[in-house]
Amino acid sequence: MNSLILTTGARLLIALFLVFSLYVLLRGHNAPGGGFIGGLIAACGLAIHAFASGVAEARRALRVDPRTIGVLGLVCALISGLMALPLGAAPFAGIWAEVAGYAISSVLLFDIGVYLAVVGGILTLIFALEETL
Repeated sequence: MNSLILTTGARLLIALFLVFSLYVLLRGHNAPGGGFIGGLIAACGLAIHAFASGVAEARRALRVDPRTIGVLGLVCALISGLMALPLGAAPFAGIWAEVAGYAISSVLLFDIGVYLAVVGGILTLIFALEETL
C-alpha cells in the first residue's frame, strides 16, 4: 500500500506497540497480561508495519525469520518446564533464583517463550497471507 499517512503512522506505532507489549509481558505475573497478550500486541505492531510498507520491508525490519522466533519461543518454554526436574519437583513447577540482587523465576522464562512463540506464529501467518495476495 502506498499511503503516506499509513506509512508515517506505522513508524510511530510500531515502537509504541513493542514497548507496550514488553510492559504487558513483564507485568503479567501480578496483574492481567503475560506472554500471550504481549506477543499478540507485538505481532499487531509488526503487522501494521507489514501492511503499510510491504512484507519484504517488514521481514528486513524484523531481521530474523518469524519461524525461527517461534521455535526459539517453544525451546524457551520447554526449558522452563524441564528446569524443575533435576530438583525433584514436578514439571513446570516454579523455580526461583537470586541473580545480582533480582529474583528470577522459571515462570518468567516460560512467559518469554510464549511471547516469542506467539509473535513467530502470528507473523508467519500474516506474512504468508500477505505474500499470496
